[in-house]
Amino acid sequence: MIQEINDESFEKVIISANKPIVVDFWAPWCAPCRTLSSILEDVSNEYKDKVLVVKINVDKNPKISSRYGIRSIPTILFFKNREKIDMHIGVATKEEIRKKLDVLIIS
Repeated sequence: MIQEINDESFEKVIISANKPIVVDFWAPWCAPCRTLSSILEDVSNEYKDKVLVVKINVDKNPKISSRYGIRSIPTILFFKNREKIDMHIGVATKEEIRKKLDVLIIS
């Protein structure tokens, strides 16, 4: 299951994670976001012991969205060791996400 986070919990989640994190910036009115959400749900289940997948609603959490320059959704940020390592704008395929995660897990 994908955890919903917000402006207040973002730092705590990023700092306390002991594995790579996928952050999905989304909005409920965004059709591509809903498509990506089901893909990320599958990825979250597949990588549940290796990766944390979270989502943040850009409409309700403008501080973090602005901080990372989110101007288009869906946008996925990939974090490892508290640092943003990679990003993807738009809907990504499961294979594209897996490739990025496999690199994060190995490195």
